[in-house]
Amino acid sequence: MTLLRRELGDVLRERRRAQGRTLREISATAAVSLGYLSEIERGEKEASSELLASICGALQLPLSKVLSDVSSRMAESEELAPAVPLPVPTDTVVSASAA
Repeated sequence: MTLLRRELGDVLRERRRAQGRTLREISATAAVSLGYLSEIERGEKEASSELLASICGALQLPLSKVLSDVSSRMAESEELAPAVPLPVPTDTVVSASAA
């Protein structure tokens, strides 16, 4: 199962690296601690919408572009994942003879 926070972290890290910028630089500009930003990029912490907007601002990226990239990655992941049927709780199953 793909987690939203992991995909978001991957997108943020890829964009930062593509710009040749360091975690320290982005953390200072976004006013977020270096450790916390690192945890967000690794998918260990979930960023609030305000913090995410600040990080996107520091990266000079529209929030909508980042979310669109994350959405595309999630959709691709869902298409690749096999469909897993949900189990039916046994206490709600009514047999044909009881009906």
